Amino acid sequence: MAELTAGGSRDTIRAVGVRSLLVTAVAGLALAGAGSAAAAPTPQELTVTASDGTPLACGLILPDGAPPAGGWPGVILFHGLGQVHATMEAVAEQSFALDGYASLACDARGTGASGGTFGLDGPKEDQDARDLFDWFAARPDVSDTEIAAFGISLGGGAVWNAAVAGVPFKAIAPSITWTSLSTALAPQNVPKTGLLAQLAVAVPFASWDPSLTAARDALLGGSVTSDVTTIGDARSALGALATLQTPTLLLQGRQDFLFDIDQALAAYRLLPGPKHLYLGDLGHTPAANPTAEQPVYLFEVLNWFDHYLKGQESGIDKANPVDLASDPFDGTKLSYPGIPATKTATLVLPGTKKLAAAAHVSRSAALKGGPSTSFGDSTLTIRYSGAKKWTHLVATVAVAGSKVPVTLGGVRIAKSAGVATIKLLDEAVPIAAGKRIVVTLGATSGADGVYTDKAPAGASITIGAVTLKLSLLK
Repeated sequence: MAELTAGGSRDTIRAVGVRSLLVTAVAGLALAGAGSAAAAPTPQELTVTASDGTPLACGLILPDGAPPAGGWPGVILFHGLGQVHATMEAVAEQSFALDGYASLACDARGTGASGGTFGLDGPKEDQDARDLFDWFAARPDVSDTEIAAFGISLGGGAVWNAAVAGVPFKAIAPSITWTSLSTALAPQNVPKTGLLAQLAVAVPFASWDPSLTAARDALLGGSVTSDVTTIGDARSALGALATLQTPTLLLQGRQDFLFDIDQALAAYRLLPGPKHLYLGDLGHTPAANPTAEQPVYLFEVLNWFDHYLKGQESGIDKANPVDLASDPFDGTKLSYPGIPATKTATLVLPGTKKLAAAAHVSRSAALKGGPSTSFGDSTLTIRYSGAKKWTHLVATVAVAGSKVPVTLGGVRIAKSAGVATIKLLDEAVPIAAGKRIVVTLGATSGADGVYTDKAPAGASITIGAVTLKLSLLK
């Protein structure tokens, strides 16, 4: 039975035995298999040579028994940043193979045991995806048409980019990833320098494609140059999604400071073909990634592929297309017929405060009404004056007493006085009734480690009235 709540239905999520999985977020999700009720097949380690001669280290996982007529349906899996194909083999062994799928997982070029240089899901990686598809489809024990793709973080970007480049996947499931790389890494041209520093070292600099060096160094230094924009645009699927007909299951985190909900919502709005969006407590910092939720969203992936590759009536194509899992996860979700409706709570925070380079100012106000959940496009408007050498403002929005912000964002400061508007990250965070909302402004975001680029020595700015327009679920 489903109880209609807040414009959607509240359902108990089926915690089926997709086999036990453990998931942790380390710049991307690393999946490691635990025991299963059935013996998992053993991966076959092999090398696939890309069309430019680059060797790609791969693992092939086939279901037990004889393949059906036409071959097994297949899944190509793409790993996260700093991971290797063995990470995804665990998923294939403990889930896809036991559900009758052949799987192929490979180290991205320039990582693990693969050759070449790391291109951050660039044109060479797009061609690698096509080469892997062709190699996989040419096997007599694998279908030449019923092949899907599943990728996590960096791997999710690879899935999006390969799909819009024309790799003929029958269905895709990009997870906790971007559709616009530039807006994800440097929204409003303010790089998330703290997160970027952690991500950059996941692949040794010596393994990076030299064409990325200038853009990487600019971002780490807190700048957005033409190199950054060009490279970001070339690795973003967003502009081509309005024509992508491939059935797409999007998995995104409720609270993810690297790739926020808007990265998935932007795609959901544009996709003309079959689509389903699952928002859960998964992703990059500060997502909790609870173990109990992991088999649930992997089951969503299996249902999606079962319907579009095997033609099975799994029900996911007929269900409400947007799911918002509970936080903290308790096995329930809100299910919506489309993107959930929102309302805006406006908090006016008056005052005047002059800041030196390393200083912050905090203001607070009570959020009226009952329990709320942030969702959608919130903004913070700041009146300022006397800006001297001050390059950017960063804001965090938090519940009083909480160490983790609800949301945050930054904006460039180019004038000595004016009004700056920060478009805050889209995060779905429960807020208890009667709580005070604390807005903190400065050049850095503080202990969360997202924005770490300090204002120059001798910089100062005077912060005047601040207005928060917080978007909430209706």
